[in-house]
Amino acid sequence: MKSQPQEYLWSFEDLERVLKTHYEHPDIDRVRDAYLYAKEAHGTKRRYSGASYIIHPIATAVRLAEMQLPLEIVIAGLLHDVPEDTDRTLEDVQEAFGEDIASMVAGVTKLGKVKYRGIDRYAENLRKMFLAMAADVRVVFIKFADRLHNVETLFAMPEHKRQRVAKEVLEIYAPIAGRLGMGEMKGRLEDNAFRYAMPQEYDAAKTLFDQQVQVRTDDIEFTIAEARTQLQKAHIPIQYISGRRKFLYSFWRKLQSYHGDVSKIYDLIAIRMIVDSVTDCYAALGILHSHWVPLKGRIKDYIAQPKPNGYQSLHSTVLDEHCGIVEFQIRTKDMHNEAEFGVAAHWHYKQHGSEDPPKIPWMQDLIDIHKEISSGKDFLKHLDEVKLDMFQDRIFVLTPEGDVIDLPEGSTPVDFAYHIHTDVGNKCVSASVNDHAVPLDLPLKSGDLCIIVTDKKRKGPNPDWLKFVKTHHAQSKIRAATRNRVRQWIDGMMGAATKTKRI
Repeated sequence: MKSQPQEYLWSFEDLERVLKTHYEHPDIDRVRDAYLYAKEAHGTKRRYSGASYIIHPIATAVRLAEMQLPLEIVIAGLLHDVPEDTDRTLEDVQEAFGEDIASMVAGVTKLGKVKYRGIDRYAENLRKMFLAMAADVRVVFIKFADRLHNVETLFAMPEHKRQRVAKEVLEIYAPIAGRLGMGEMKGRLEDNAFRYAMPQEYDAAKTLFDQQVQVRTDDIEFTIAEARTQLQKAHIPIQYISGRRKFLYSFWRKLQSYHGDVSKIYDLIAIRMIVDSVTDCYAALGILHSHWVPLKGRIKDYIAQPKPNGYQSLHSTVLDEHCGIVEFQIRTKDMHNEAEFGVAAHWHYKQHGSEDPPKIPWMQDLIDIHKEISSGKDFLKHLDEVKLDMFQDRIFVLTPEGDVIDLPEGSTPVDFAYHIHTDVGNKCVSASVNDHAVPLDLPLKSGDLCIIVTDKKRKGPNPDWLKFVKTHHAQSKIRAATRNRVRQWIDGMMGAATKTKRI
């Protein structure tokens, strides 16, 4: 019989230690004021585990501090449940801590909890999540930290709640974290939810994973030492080098795609290397390739062509006589922060006087979709299309000018054309990909260079395109153009009939 996990009893001293580790001269007194305010507001309330409720806001704040987010976000994390769960109002929070912090707390409160309690409520909450992300992504950081602690302590919840929370984390929260480039948060959310959403699969995957890792650990350490030696000989400074274990849920998903053949998974333990500059990244890659044989087709340059969520790194899989096949990941410190914390890293830069956080183009898509699907009924009707666009794997396709277009996996040249402009889609007659003419229904791949050929005389899109386009945007524009052409034809027929009758 498995022993029952114990909840870690987070204290303010834990939070203070993290703040002093990750921040220069943090205003500990201000953070302590928020902690004492939240502690008094929550009073004697208890969690499912029996621990004092204040444990949860502290854990939330610790996660935010680990991401080195501005103290305002950390403070909002401490206060995030106050208006919803205590007799203190949002106005009280604003009076005590200011409008900006109160605005973030309000965002978390309004966001609600995305739960499976009927499709109507689920869809409405999903829409709220979209809007919250578009309005102030800081709210989503707090929600992620809140949900991560909840899923880490699912063992204390009733069984029926475990399943529901675990599934919503896997299907909603983790994919959103992935789209924001927050790889560390995504992996932690998934692994903790995996244990409860699919317990049998979790146990089988963990047993197999641990067996494989145990066999390779000593060999990996030997390879790391050899890599460090080779780079030192070449006078390439290394900030950090270590083996990084793959997240378990990611391992399980890849195992499914390889029909259970674990020998095809090369990055069970990837060797992560952080160097000073982009120049050093490429120099290090050259040194590694001169010492080990790279596998054909397994070199990925995400520095020259970043992933749509901003991820940058050099990946290369090599053959080592001691370790077998091993993957190296080479990046700078800034790239590493981006990979771990995604868009949240930009708030860290802002905290240190850098530029403002950039706008994320796909967030504007959320606003546009909301405008198109304003009523609850329409939202339910198109929910699957919206989820398809937002949550499936993404690809990046290049325009002739070198712009990167972010599309869902399986998108076609027609989806690409409509993403460029409605008129480009409506007037599209043919396409070429990587200098080769291709059919319009060909699924595009990441890195493809796509050119659309248009005909100004073309009256509109082919309705048959609806059979293969993937994006909601393309589907809606094709339907609208088709309805307009039919309406024009009917109007023309009626006009002709009226003219004949007069004669």
